[in-house]
Amino acid sequence: MNRRLFIGRTLAATTAGALFTALKTRAEDKPAAPAPVEYKRKIKLGVVGVGGRGRWIADLFKQHGGYELHAIADYFPEQLKSAGDFLGVDPARRFSGLSGYKRLIEFGVEAVVIESPPYFHPEQAAAAVDAGKHVYLAKPVAVDVPGCRTVEASGQKARERKQVFLVDFQTRMDPFYIEAVRRVHAGDIGKIAFAEGIYHASCPWTRWLEPLSQNPKDPETRLRAWGLDRVLSGDIITEQNIHTLDVVSWIMGAPPLHAVGSCGLKMRAKIGNVADHFACYFQFPDAVGVTFSSRQSNGYETKPDGIQVRAFGQNGVLESAYGGNVMVRGDNYYRGGKSPGIYKEGACANIAAFYQNITTQNFANATVAPSVQSNLVTILGRTAAYRGEPVTWKKLLAKNERLEADLKGLKD
Repeated sequence: MNRRLFIGRTLAATTAGALFTALKTRAEDKPAAPAPVEYKRKIKLGVVGVGGRGRWIADLFKQHGGYELHAIADYFPEQLKSAGDFLGVDPARRFSGLSGYKRLIEFGVEAVVIESPPYFHPEQAAAAVDAGKHVYLAKPVAVDVPGCRTVEASGQKARERKQVFLVDFQTRMDPFYIEAVRRVHAGDIGKIAFAEGIYHASCPWTRWLEPLSQNPKDPETRLRAWGLDRVLSGDIITEQNIHTLDVVSWIMGAPPLHAVGSCGLKMRAKIGNVADHFACYFQFPDAVGVTFSSRQSNGYETKPDGIQVRAFGQNGVLESAYGGNVMVRGDNYYRGGKSPGIYKEGACANIAAFYQNITTQNFANATVAPSVQSNLVTILGRTAAYRGEPVTWKKLLAKNERLEADLKGLKD
């Protein structure tokens, strides 16, 4: 063996041995995982809507440790059975049908989580508040202006009655978003000149396209495929794109003055009656224009995609991407960071905040007003796109147009 080979092998062996020893020592010295928090108080919880996300959220509440999953409700008995068995909820505390949520509210729960289709949110939240329950409400809070006003009134009533009312938006609990928007509001990018937002993604309802095409008039099929129904969902701009427009609303503060837009169903099968794309322009005070576009279709890997908002100012630019980079470029640089787990982490943060607010008697219900405003922004854009003409904020509120779902044939 020559000298160079001998030295090389000796060094490799020595390095490997040192690395093994270091890793072993690090593993042995690594502190044990913290013990689960023992909560002195368990909040009796009822969950309305235990399909996909509802079941997932219910499990996160259960994992938190401060809640007792007392009852669940869902229109479909088979979903109740599947979720109830998974979550360990006694069959006697599972309620089906359109009025299942009423029986859940009456069954000794302290707080109600609402994860049903958005059309039902205002009525169910109001019933829970009227019954003296705390409310955890999924976005969007409503599908029309009257529904938004009902949620706003419920939030106010809850505050007056010393009940918690929390709306679940993940971005508003993310530290990078919070700090970046705070810096914008503090003037770090100067006066905003214009902004842009997108929500570009594939259709999350593809598995329901064929069933709905085969049974378009069957009420239960339509309810299962609620994301393809513009009244039950509020269309994609309200049901899904609200994540982008909520960030826009958060940055801008004041609501837009008016909007114009267009939408259609051109890029996927013409099943259901929701659009597969929107393109809108929102005019905000101080001559700040915001462009917005969305799609639910195959993007063929084009970039950018996802949930992104950029705001351009005199001295810098705010860049934000859901699950991606959030930062401020310019004279007052803020590196920010990424939260790839924001979908779950944001929900867990809201679940923890809900518990904290209840147990510390914090009834400010600060998430209600901004959530209602961002919801109304989506409705403004949707209304302008449907009509193909400008719609002002004032006229939208004054008209107070209600969407009515066809629930005939569904079991109470």
